[in-house]
Amino acid sequence: MESLKELYKMGPGPSSSHTMGPQRAAKIFNSKNPDAASFRVHLYGSLAATGKGHLTDFIIIKTLAPKEVEVVWEPEVVKEFHTNGMKFEALDADKNITDEWTVFSIGGGSLAEEGKRGQSSESVYPHDNLEDIIEWCRANHKNFVDYVKEYDDDDIMDYLRDIRLTMRQSLEDGLKATEVIPGKLKLARKARNFYRQYKVSKQLTSMLYAYALAVSEQNASGFEIVTAPTCGSAGVLPAVLFTLQDYYGFDDEAIEEGLAVAGLMGVVVKQNASVSGAEVGCQGEVGVACAMAAAAAAFIKGGPLRKIEYAAEIGLEHHLGMTCDPAYGYVQIPCIERNAMGAQRALDAANYALLSDGIHHIKFDQIVKIMDETGRDMMEKYKETAKGGIALLYEESGEFDD
Repeated sequence: MESLKELYKMGPGPSSSHTMGPQRAAKIFNSKNPDAASFRVHLYGSLAATGKGHLTDFIIIKTLAPKEVEVVWEPEVVKEFHTNGMKFEALDADKNITDEWTVFSIGGGSLAEEGKRGQSSESVYPHDNLEDIIEWCRANHKNFVDYVKEYDDDDIMDYLRDIRLTMRQSLEDGLKATEVIPGKLKLARKARNFYRQYKVSKQLTSMLYAYALAVSEQNASGFEIVTAPTCGSAGVLPAVLFTLQDYYGFDDEAIEEGLAVAGLMGVVVKQNASVSGAEVGCQGEVGVACAMAAAAAAFIKGGPLRKIEYAAEIGLEHHLGMTCDPAYGYVQIPCIERNAMGAQRALDAANYALLSDGIHHIKFDQIVKIMDETGRDMMEKYKETAKGGIALLYEESGEFDD
């Protein structure tokens, strides 16, 4: 399995697969073709279907500037390898193609070439499922954080410190922001108002909602966030972690260890399934984020290995079948609200697991497989194409009541 550094990435919202992935690809292709007179980029499948709402063309043009960039939208072309396909072409002064590269944005900002799925980065962990990791931890009298420290990069905890700081900054900025979220939905921000209500009520839920909304609204506005595991689900984990810190007083070290545990759950999913909404629906984004946050909360609260695994399993199991159907292709409706609900469910899952005796019949590894199968069976219109579900409802009605 890959390093947690490949899971947690810092970059601009609103979509890890539709902005961060294409931005990363554009940088790579640009560095290989410094003498190109201009570029042409073909966007396929989901990248084309919801690319305008996700700012895909904007980020590619910005990254390849000052060279001229032609973006070709081909939503009807869905590559078998992955729906988020794109082909970069380097052109000379006469518009002749001098180089081309087809690559796929497979979720969480990660890239893969056809036939090389799961090999976009070096493997650092010797195990590829959670049960084997638990067995290793028990045999060596270690916990999940020890496992991460044993096998990930030497500076992984320093990296997680940077991740914590970036998450905190996006949260703090989101709580202060008042401007309307960009896009034709003209969606008003809610985080600041929710936080004001927390200051009066002192209710944990009010803080949790405010924190999730703050980060998600920053993401929807294109500001820097952390993929956890994606941009579209970026509000769940920081909401849970910083609520535990600010409400209960856990220190920075506990939060960073929580990030390690959550990250381990995330890379297990990336290894064995997908975190791409265009591939498996929102169950792979908010569902996985919920599982990650649930595991982190259970660990921080002192849960043993099996109860932490149980918390993650509950978090993912109860998101099975969740569609990815954003209105107009924006990561706004229902995405922002889903982050708040996912954060609440994560805390509930952790508390449930901790109250139990830890015995359960469905393991996390099994539910990851089921999630992947469910996503593969899901109709295309429910996988980030804006052709069905809530997206279609909005197209028909044109508005929602406030």
